[in-house]
Amino acid sequence: MSGFDDPFGENPFADPAIQQATRVTTNIQNSLEDYNPFEQENVKPQLQINSGNNAAVVQPLSQNAPPVAAPNTSIQITTEELQRRQEELDRKAAELDRREQQLQGNVPQLNNWPPLPDNFCVKPCFYQDFNLEIPPEFQKLVKHLYYTWMFYTMTMVLNILGGLILLLHNTEFTTFGLALFYAMLSTPASYICWFRPAYKAFRNDSSFNFMVFFFVYFFQTVLTVFQAVGVPGSGYCGFIVAITQFQSTASSIIVGLLLLCIAFCFATTAAANIMMITKIHTIYRSTGASMAKAQQEFATEFMRNQHIQQAASSAVSSAINSQINNSRY
Repeated sequence: MSGFDDPFGENPFADPAIQQATRVTTNIQNSLEDYNPFEQENVKPQLQINSGNNAAVVQPLSQNAPPVAAPNTSIQITTEELQRRQEELDRKAAELDRREQQLQGNVPQLNNWPPLPDNFCVKPCFYQDFNLEIPPEFQKLVKHLYYTWMFYTMTMVLNILGGLILLLHNTEFTTFGLALFYAMLSTPASYICWFRPAYKAFRNDSSFNFMVFFFVYFFQTVLTVFQAVGVPGSGYCGFIVAITQFQSTASSIIVGLLLLCIAFCFATTAAANIMMITKIHTIYRSTGASMAKAQQEFATEFMRNQHIQQAASSAVSSAINSQINNSRY
């Protein structure tokens, strides 16, 4: 008798349930033996370059499957866009390097205002850079003051055109001649006398330059109010001059309207001047500055002046030599 023979004459492996379980186990073992974990190794995402539009798109490629088209949400950057961004970054890096060298004193600051061509007969007289020299919290205010000066300059040019209109319409040369003279005088004078002091005041936190700005800009504000009024014969096309041109003829009405636009430009300049001087004065008072500080700065700058030092040194040397010569005799 074998060890698996049933003493009752029955074979236990003949049971259908046992045979089904045996077949399932055999199938699982065969599947595990046939499994290759390295079979999908060749399926990797690869870079497919589409030369039609100069764009690079990452697409999964497989040996058995065709390339799948990139979705519409993929980011495509053309070579022209990359080159443009690289050039912009290079310009910014060069500008930052130049400014750093200027701050360290390695590169002299070249005048850049007024912005004139290189081959022009007159060279720039001032150096002006809001982003480099003006503190960030005051850059917007100083730029607005600069725009106010530019608008005033444009208004003075329009005043010349108004004088020319009066010359052609009424054969009146006085307004045109004075307007031309005032424009040539006030344009550089206003920049030097009140904008540059304000620029240097915010750049160096200088009480003395603030005082100069307030003194000159106050008279500038009064002058723009007078220009907006437009007294006849003053050389300014203000409201009075514009209103007097309205007559019954169509040409007189057109001339009056044109001069009225110039008068409104003067009034806008006067309002901007009042707003700017009020705002700057508020900032100046909040810093704790005073007239004593301005006088101290003026005395310090006065004594630092090279010409003043040379004159004082020459005076002292002359006095000493004179005293020595007198003692000998």
